[in-house]
Amino acid sequence: MERLTNYEEHIENAIKWLWDALPSLIMALIILFVGVYVIRFMNRMVRKFFERKDYDPALETFLQSFISIGLKIVLFVLVITQLGVQSSSLVAIVGAAGLAIGLALQGSLSNFAGGVLILLFKPFKVGDFVTAQGVDGTVKEITIFYTKLTTFGNQVAIIPNGKLSNDNVVNYNALPTRRDNVKVGIGYGSNIKAAKAILLQICADNENILKEPIPEVYVDGLGDSSVNLTLRFWADVAVFWSAHFYVIEETKNRFDAAGI
Repeated sequence: MERLTNYEEHIENAIKWLWDALPSLIMALIILFVGVYVIRFMNRMVRKFFERKDYDPALETFLQSFISIGLKIVLFVLVITQLGVQSSSLVAIVGAAGLAIGLALQGSLSNFAGGVLILLFKPFKVGDFVTAQGVDGTVKEITIFYTKLTTFGNQVAIIPNGKLSNDNVVNYNALPTRRDNVKVGIGYGSNIKAAKAILLQICADNENILKEPIPEVYVDGLGDSSVNLTLRFWADVAVFWSAHFYVIEETKNRFDAAGI
């Protein structure tokens, strides 16, 4: 009988606690749902703002991620505080958690700092073709912690920003034009002057190859079974690969026709 009375007392206490906490719980849920809506609304506003302005897409992605994470942290603090956690206790908990997380996520903090450096100094931007960390690809997206590259094989390479900001990066789109070096071997019995004239004529016939600076051909070396020539020409970055493959194919066709 005494045990039953204790159970009833515990149930009554639980119901009383729940009834007392219900307003705070309801308010916390309201804050949570309203906060989630506000965060989504803010993200949409940031997106629309950047769509109306001619800003770097990388900055848009970075700020959206940063604002979203920051607002979620603020929302978490508001909800926890509404549930009755004291501000002083929350500050102590957040401080301790921040220290532990900081030690555990040193690499992530380095990546965050790297992302900030990339946005400030702009070694590359979205749409640039780069070589970084042994990967060749087009920059697809720059987020807070990582940069995504789309490779030739249409694969997505995800590279930490910390490594990108502290290592060598080759940006092929940083300048409007690019020089190509095409190496060609001809037989020792072939006419060097004729071969050089053909290579220069190939450049003259292609509209994608710039006439200034003037294309040049040099004897690059004497191999065991060939005289090695190097053709140097310039092309706009947008049509560089078209010019490159054109020169290679035309060299084979015209050398065959000339008996070289």
